[in-house]
Amino acid sequence: MAVLVLEARDCTSPVFLVRTLALLCGCVTFSLVGSLEPEHLRERERRHNTFWIACMFTWCFFFTLTLLIHVLNVIQFHSLLPVSWKNLTVTVAALGALMTLSASVLLPWRVLDHRPTSARPLAAAVAACLTVLAYCGEVWAIRGQPQEQRGYMASLPGVLKIVQCWGGFQMIPLFLETMTATQARDPSTGGGVHVWQLWVSVGLYNVCLLMSLASVAVILCDCAGRFCPFPFDRLLAGFSLLGVLFYMVATVICVTNVLQDVENRSGLLIMETVIVGITLMAYTVDFSFSIKQLCERSHG
Repeated sequence: MAVLVLEARDCTSPVFLVRTLALLCGCVTFSLVGSLEPEHLRERERRHNTFWIACMFTWCFFFTLTLLIHVLNVIQFHSLLPVSWKNLTVTVAALGALMTLSASVLLPWRVLDHRPTSARPLAAAVAACLTVLAYCGEVWAIRGQPQEQRGYMASLPGVLKIVQCWGGFQMIPLFLETMTATQARDPSTGGGVHVWQLWVSVGLYNVCLLMSLASVAVILCDCAGRFCPFPFDRLLAGFSLLGVLFYMVATVICVTNVLQDVENRSGLLIMETVIVGITLMAYTVDFSFSIKQLCERSHG
């Protein structure tokens, strides 16, 4: 099959330009953060800094994904891939915007040490913010395309599923950091009554994350009618309902922990509660969309 090179007019399209900007800003960001001196970090040992590892992984991972999409789009090779290209591009852009937004917040809040003032940490924080804006611009440019070029993941229900995945991904470093802080407080008991709440919460987060990832994977591979033994719209409604129930339980646990513990881990707990609340709203709105769609089909 012949490989076509990108036409000149496509090099000036909004999607091409903002995607290129996201690549440049992402490369600058992880280069600056990776070259920071130990005195610029809250924890001098990088391998012990959970949030530094999470931020670096986020920037490097989405830089790699964006670069692959950029190259495949230039050589017009994406038509040979067994995925829905229009859904894949907006999924990577939207998830990249959310994940880099979290990284840009965590960098100055939990990673950098503000006592030694230096130009490099400030430049890293600015580059991180520019990366977020570039990914947001890519999402905006894709959503501005005609309906037939956008795909399901560019619609509101698709974006809500991306938000659900983002909420689940954020819980991984939060759980590791919270468990470490809990054991540091009381190594003999591991933090007492809070341990079972942590494990219950992480179990709920993982189940919801797996359901959301499975839904997104089926949509990206466009195999809902081939491999799904149940009606896919009803399956999505069931996943959304379970997500609402599980995150309601997680919200109760988070609020209880915040009220019971106002020392040491309160910042982490408040951050977890905020993310849980946002993800719960995403599942709730997604469930309402699924019910509305099922009702319209049953009456149609």
